[in-house]
Amino acid sequence: MKYGMACIALLFASAQGVHPAANDAIRGFDPASQSTEVKWEEQARAIPDPARVRTFIEKLSSRAHLAGTPASKQTAEYLLAQLREFGLDAHIEQFEALLPTPRSRSLELIEPERFTAKLEEPPVPGDKSSSDPGMVPTYNAYSGDGEITAPVVYVNYGVPADYDELAKHNIDVRGKIVIARYGGSWRGIKPKVAHEHGAVGCLIYSDPRDDGYFQGDVFPKGPYRPRDGVQRGSVMDMVLYPGDPL
Repeated sequence: MKYGMACIALLFASAQGVHPAANDAIRGFDPASQSTEVKWEEQARAIPDPARVRTFIEKLSSRAHLAGTPASKQTAEYLLAQLREFGLDAHIEQFEALLPTPRSRSLELIEPERFTAKLEEPPVPGDKSSSDPGMVPTYNAYSGDGEITAPVVYVNYGVPADYDELAKHNIDVRGKIVIARYGGSWRGIKPKVAHEHGAVGCLIYSDPRDDGYFQGDVFPKGPYRPRDGVQRGSVMDMVLYPGDPL
């Protein structure tokens, strides 16, 4: 049986190789239409203007514009003007979406020493937008509300395998606050799995070993996260609520 399957695979490969494509052939185009396609692609590549693209990106990234804020409206109006300048029949439609923003946030260590986290990023030299007063707060959307005081347990990346390892050492997270580092899974998995194991809270932090100075130069000198940089995002259960939960 193995021999027969090998023969079939060999015959199929031989049939595919009867008409070998040229090294510069484009998949899906026969020789007659390939030259026309190449011409269109060359014309398309010649259209973008790097200076215009730079101006456009700098304009969009010059201010924080979280959805639903005045800055977001200004961004939409800017894009609308651009599209109309291109000759497109563009307009703005308004939709209601649920995007929570925090009224207050606090994180304190009360023992064995007392420490209060600032929960804000300091400005980064060379990046004027990092001192934007409208900067998005350091939080993850769709987090649960509440005030919790409990012991903290480190759970590595906070994925199921990490809890299996803790169980081997008789470490129980029920009634505890777990602290997990980003990576190893999507961020929303971490509080979900923590809740499934009985934890009452979940803190997520960025480990320099994964995305900071351990990997290389940090921004603005390099591409990695600066020392006090904080990730923002969503911890919604995307399996149940893919997108706007409304």
